[in-house]
Amino acid sequence: MLLALVLLASVGAGIVGGVFFAFSTFVMKALSELSVPAGVAAMQRINVVVINPLFMAAFLGTSLLSIGCAVSSITPWNGTPSVLLLAAALLYLVGSLGVTLFFNVPRNERLARLTSGSPEAAAYWPKYLHEWVRWNHVRTFASVASAACSAASMAVL
Repeated sequence: MLLALVLLASVGAGIVGGVFFAFSTFVMKALSELSVPAGVAAMQRINVVVINPLFMAAFLGTSLLSIGCAVSSITPWNGTPSVLLLAAALLYLVGSLGVTLFFNVPRNERLARLTSGSPEAAAYWPKYLHEWVRWNHVRTFASVASAACSAASMAVL
């Protein structure tokens, strides 16, 4: 049972990390090269359609699996596998879920309140891109590192 939990957490973190990686490496760059109204409108739409059953199952499901991994890592404590499993859980819960909730979502909500062709959107867009991408890099690293830690824990279980 533990092996299945860890495997699913590893795959989930990898999938989510891959989505974040795509945004960090080319999606946001492409949006930044559009006109401000087009870039803002596209990101506003992305922020609506990302709330779908498949992505939310991967993103939030991995959070639940990470909680399971955290609990499993400390009961019973098993040295290196426990350290890796706890690290995987904390990386995902803090670096992916936490950063999303406290840094990316507030920026998305602010962007959602703007009219894409407004002067306010034009003023906010460059700041949004810079800050959102910076925090997305953190989410990307944390998710991929979580996947790596949970995979490594399976190797030494």
